Amino acid sequence: MIALDSYDTRILAELQADARISLAELGRRVHLSQPAVAERVRKLEAGGVITGYRATVNLAALGYGIRALVRVGRTDYQRMLKIIADTPEIVNAWNITGETSWELEIAVTDVAHLDAVVSALCLLAETSTSIILKAPREHQVMLPPRIRNEQDTPA
Repeated sequence: MIALDSYDTRILAELQADARISLAELGRRVHLSQPAVAERVRKLEAGGVITGYRATVNLAALGYGIRALVRVGRTDYQRMLKIIADTPEIVNAWNITGETSWELEIAVTDVAHLDAVVSALCLLAETSTSIILKAPREHQVMLPPRIRNEQDTPA
């Protein structure tokens, strides 16, 4: 873990809110020059704090009307990694502790598509599926715990 100062955390917050922000605008928002902010962003990338940039898409607008969480029981780890790699409907995958070994977020077009994807996963292990009705929080801006705790403390 690299040491972050208040400029770094403000840069992280701004980039998580809008990764397309120009370095000039980012500098204005955090009160640094463009070269200074560019160097800090480069160091955050090199230090592994910033791991990438991507567009967030509306899955429903792409035709994926159903999102679901599928819990998969104990199964061979390598076989599961292959299934994850070969199944484009799997949006996120987590290897977890507890009664099940995997938690998968999937996006499908309709109930028949959901059935097909879940049925394929059932060949590996027991599954349990929950359809996501609403997602009131996604892509939460995250800051280092020390900074977050300071923000949560009432004045």
